Amino acid sequence: MSIDLDDVPARFQPAVAATLESVAVKEGHLAIEVVNEFRIRELNREHRGRDKPTDVLSFPVDEERGPGPFEMGDVFICPDYCVSEVEAVVHGVLHLCGFDHETDQGEMLDLQDRIVTGLGIEPKMTTEVDGG
Repeated sequence: MSIDLDDVPARFQPAVAATLESVAVKEGHLAIEVVNEFRIRELNREHRGRDKPTDVLSFPVDEERGPGPFEMGDVFICPDYCVSEVEAVVHGVLHLCGFDHETDQGEMLDLQDRIVTGLGIEPKMTTEVDGG
């Protein structure tokens, strides 16, 4: 088995590969979709109860590894709300890998900064813009 990035736009594949390598994920499939403000708001409302657009949302699929291919999940990014699209992708993939900055002691965001820096990008942190 290996990492399947067929459903990841080419411009994001290096960031996804670096993120998965940093957390020692060697197999699985994930998808990344770039969406507009209306779609990200709809997803945020339906799945998180927040009726506003955001930068990135992640939806894990297989939380337990079983027989067959491992389906990590889907990441949706909305460029209009991203400080950095690449950083949003790293952030979303880390969530698929089980990290949660809302419950940890800063480990996820520290790791995110290291990955982004390793890609030659200054970390700017993804931010959730208040859509009103």
